[in-house]
Amino acid sequence: MPAVSSRGRGRRTINEINMVPFIDVMLVLLIIFMVTAPMITPSVIDLPSVGKAAKQPDQVIQIVVQKDGSLEMVNDAKTSKINFDNLANTVQLAQTGQTSSAVVISADRNVKYEMVVKVMDTLQRAGIQRVGLSVQLAP
Repeated sequence: MPAVSSRGRGRRTINEINMVPFIDVMLVLLIIFMVTAPMITPSVIDLPSVGKAAKQPDQVIQIVVQKDGSLEMVNDAKTSKINFDNLANTVQLAQTGQTSSAVVISADRNVKYEMVVKVMDTLQRAGIQRVGLSVQLAP
């Protein structure tokens, strides 16, 4: 119902909005937010950390998984085809005498993920400590 004033001759309506209740509500909301804001803890994301290697490997043995699933080993610029069954033994023979040699798996983009995981699992089960994946940086 509009407010009426009885000034003058007749009754006429006041065309103004009463702002006091609006300001009261806004101040109460402001106080509530100011009190509760420090109590809200920001979400914490537990990201995995990657440390830098203390010593660079003396020798890098690269296992290349081709599109057809065949394996090649690149060691000291020598490339040789290897069987999946002899993978662990061949890599261990290539590592003899090298304490900090690393094995890097390079796979074609179209190779199934399962094949790469099988190669990595085979190497880790054989006791080879430093196994990594080779990637290409995006431009």
